[in-house]
Amino acid sequence: MNKIYLDNAATTPLDPAVIDEMVNVLQFNFGNPSSTHSFGQDAKVILEKVRREIADYLRVTPAEIIFTSCGTESNNMILKSSVEHLGVERIITSPLEHKCVAESVLDLKKRKGIEVVYLRPNNHGDLSLEDLEKHLKNSEKKTLVSLMHSNNEIGNLLEIEKVAQLCKENNALFHSDTVQTIAHYDLDFSKIPVDFASCSAHKFHGPKGVGFAFVRKSSGLKGIITGGPQERSLRAGTENVCGIAGMGKALEICMSNLTEFSQKIKDLKAYTIEQFKKEFPGVKFNGRSEEENSLYTVLSVLLPYHNPLIGLQLDMKGIALSQGSACSSGAAKPSMVMMTVLNEDEMENCTPLRVSFSHFTEKNEIDALITALKEIQNAVN
Repeated sequence: MNKIYLDNAATTPLDPAVIDEMVNVLQFNFGNPSSTHSFGQDAKVILEKVRREIADYLRVTPAEIIFTSCGTESNNMILKSSVEHLGVERIITSPLEHKCVAESVLDLKKRKGIEVVYLRPNNHGDLSLEDLEKHLKNSEKKTLVSLMHSNNEIGNLLEIEKVAQLCKENNALFHSDTVQTIAHYDLDFSKIPVDFASCSAHKFHGPKGVGFAFVRKSSGLKGIITGGPQERSLRAGTENVCGIAGMGKALEICMSNLTEFSQKIKDLKAYTIEQFKKEFPGVKFNGRSEEENSLYTVLSVLLPYHNPLIGLQLDMKGIALSQGSACSSGAAKPSMVMMTVLNEDEMENCTPLRVSFSHFTEKNEIDALITALKEIQNAVN
C-alpha cells in the first residue's frame, strides 16, 4: 500500500539534501562549539554561518537569533522571561493560540498573578484590531501581546505588521508564534517591529528537536535555562550542531525556491477545495481557507456528516491527515479552535479535517484522498 502524507502542519518530511548535510556534520564536525581547539571552532563556524543566514532572511542582526530545541521552548522562554525579567504584568492573547502558548499563559496567571486578556475571535476566526487597540489603551500595566502569525488548525493569517505597529504605538511588547510561517513567507523584521518570534525547523523540512527564537536586542530578555553562556547567555547548553546545520539547509532550500514552492502549494490547495465542493455537497471550509489571508499550506475542511472515526479510517487506507492540531490529537474533546469557530449544530453533526500540504504533495494524492473519503461515506450509508 502506497502511503500518502497530508499532515504537514504537524511536521514535514526531511528534504534529502538536509539529511546529507546533517550526516556530513555528524561525521566530520562532532566537536563541542564551546571548545577552543580546532574541532570545537569548526563546529562553531557552522553555528554562526547558520545564525547569519537566518538573520539575513529576517533582516535582523545575528545576535538576535537564539538557537533552541523547538518552537515550544522558544515560546516558553519568551513568555516566562517577559514576566520574570521584563516586568510584564498583563498578557493580551487569544483562544486560538498553540497549546504551548496557551498553557504557558495560564501557568503565569496561576503562579505570578498576571492579568490575562483574551481577544474574542468571530466565527471565521478573525481577531479585531479595534478590540486590541482598546485593550492596549485601557491599562497602564506593562503589557505583552502574544498572537500567532498563522493559526495551525484553520490557517488564518494575522495582520502582523499592523499588530506590531499598534503595540509599538502603545508601548506594549509583541510576541508572535511564527512556527507555521517561517520559511513560507518573506518576513522582514526590520519593517515589522515584532519584539519576539519563534521557529521550529521541522515545519519546513528540517529536523525535529531544533528551532530558534528571535529576540529583539533592545528588549532586555534573559534566559530561563541557566548554566553556561552559550547562545548569548539566553539559553544554556551545548548546541545541537547537526540539527542547526539541517535547519540552515532547509531554510536555504525553501527560501531559494519560495516562489516555485508556494505557487505549487497554492494551486494544490485550490484544486483540493474544488474537488471537495464537487464531491461533497454542503462541505464548508473553516476560517478563511478560501481566501488570500489564509496560510496556503493549511486547509480546514468541515464535512457535512458526523464521523469521529474518519481519521482512523483514512489511516487504514494509508492516508495520514489530522482532525485538529497534533498537540491536541489525543484529546477526547474538540480543540479550543474548533469550539471557537464552529456552532453547536456543526460540532454535533459535521466532521472537521485538516489537510496540510508541502511542495512534495502531488495532485494524485489529493485524488486518492477524495476517493477514500467517498468510499468511507458510501460504506456508512
